Amino acid sequence: MITVLLVLLCLVLPWLAVLIKEGPTIKVLWAFLLQLLGHVPGVIYGIYQVVKD
Repeated sequence: MITVLLVLLCLVLPWLAVLIKEGPTIKVLWAFLLQLLGHVPGVIYGIYQVVKD
């Protein structure tokens, strides 16, 4: 259930979903930078980070 909510959050703010899942790491910065470059790359990266085990 948590993963589904995080994936939905990825559609709006990918860096926030990665922050909730991973904690404050460099992955959050990557998600934020990718979202600045274009929303779609940030969403893809965010979903990848949230779904991977």
